[in-house]
Amino acid sequence: MRVGLALLLVVTGCAAPVTPMAQRAPAGRPSPQPPPAPPMMVDPDILARQLTGNQPGWPISPFPRAPLPRLLDCVKLKCVALTFDDGPMDATAEVLDTLAAHQAKATFFVVGQMVSDQTSGLLRRMVEEGHELGNHSWDHPNLTGISADSLRMQLESTQQVVQRYTGVKMTVMRPPYGATDQRVAAATKREGLAQILWGLDTLDWRDRNADLVARRAAMAEPGDVVLMHDIHRTTIDAVPKLLDALDGKGFTYVTVSELFGEMDPGREYFDKKAKPAPKE
Repeated sequence: MRVGLALLLVVTGCAAPVTPMAQRAPAGRPSPQPPPAPPMMVDPDILARQLTGNQPGWPISPFPRAPLPRLLDCVKLKCVALTFDDGPMDATAEVLDTLAAHQAKATFFVVGQMVSDQTSGLLRRMVEEGHELGNHSWDHPNLTGISADSLRMQLESTQQVVQRYTGVKMTVMRPPYGATDQRVAAATKREGLAQILWGLDTLDWRDRNADLVARRAAMAEPGDVVLMHDIHRTTIDAVPKLLDALDGKGFTYVTVSELFGEMDPGREYFDKKAKPAPKE
């Protein structure tokens, strides 16, 4: 590591400067001293990426590189967490295109059996573009009605397939249908997963109407978690409209982890709306 760092410093011009011959002082006079170099500020994450990805002979990670974490203050900003369930599927790419056009981040709760060689590129793109991945079980059963072994399999298998393709160990999950109980809470806690429900349901699963879904999403308030599904054509068509509406209201689009910050595995989270100040 020290050899790699030394090479990086030399290549990037951090070695001591050499005075060109034509600029050297005449004999008998002291050579002018160069001004002191400013202290070098090194971001350890950026440095690690440079060493890993740019040095000859260093191994290149097979996994996508996520952007550096954003520092956002959702107390001051109008934050909203857009979430999409049940994918990925081919049309998810259109959702990603629209989000990118609006510089919006979202959270995608993926179903394990939907992850394959054919769809893994979508997950990798999500990671590279700063979106968050969440566990939505293996094949979308009601987790409160299955055995303990099946419950464990639903969570573990999805964790494993996503990590295999992206290197990401998910820390959030959404129980299918929002169905949870103490047993589900215990299982998610063991797996290190916080339970993310929602504050605003667009009902896109019931009403396949893009304009209606967009209007409902536009009713979001700061701190809301908005529920949608990237498997419905009407929802995909609604995303540009709802983003235009929320842009006009000055919203910042965040992942659920950016909204809630550090979360407790097993605990349920619905929204993070500001509480009104107590009356005097």
